Amino acid sequence: MLDAKAAGPRFEARRRALVWAGSAVLCGAGLISPRALAACMPRPPQTEGPFFVDDEPNRSDIRSDPKSGALRPGVPLRLGFRVSQLAGNACTALAGARVDVWQSDAEGRYSDTGGLGPGASTRGQQFLRGYQLTDAGGAADFLTIVPGGYAGRAVHVHFKIRTVDRSGRMRDFTSQLYFDDAFIARIYAYAPYAGRRRWLTNAEDGIFRDGGSELLLAPEPDREGYAATFDVALPA
Repeated sequence: MLDAKAAGPRFEARRRALVWAGSAVLCGAGLISPRALAACMPRPPQTEGPFFVDDEPNRSDIRSDPKSGALRPGVPLRLGFRVSQLAGNACTALAGARVDVWQSDAEGRYSDTGGLGPGASTRGQQFLRGYQLTDAGGAADFLTIVPGGYAGRAVHVHFKIRTVDRSGRMRDFTSQLYFDDAFIARIYAYAPYAGRRRWLTNAEDGIFRDGGSELLLAPEPDREGYAATFDVALPA
């Protein structure tokens, strides 16, 4: 299991060493393009937080509560993960990894919790939660919404990637995804986000400051909403 406490200067030094080594060996040998190399980047782990629930449904569209079918309102976001594995100087797509995603709704509420502050309990609900297994190309795709903000945090999406190592032991990598402040400001000018309680900018969030710049999404317009893809490489 990768410990979030390992993030910081030591993690960054190791990350850059891996990138330079991969650039020298893989690109120099003509085995991987510079564009593909950019996808083979270790990312900093971050805290799981208090709202992870280990019984999320296996589904791609996580916007609704499976029991009621009620859809959480918000700007649609197609979120894709591309997971690879680093073994020495080789970077390959990682198939069969379990990718869990959980986040708040447009009002800043998580499902299956006792509620935030005066908010009503959402116990037993599973909106904006789910997992997928990566395919042969290391891809896992979700349809969600842009998360709502809440006091004390920048806007974020939680994720966890679980794999089994060569000895059969379960390993997990847990972190968070963030958005550019200007993007969030544009989205939050409209319903159902407008008028909600204030959220922190990325720079104001102490968790973001611990590696968050390596965890930023870059959403692009997609149909009625946005789409973003996040590349992450895990050590073998």
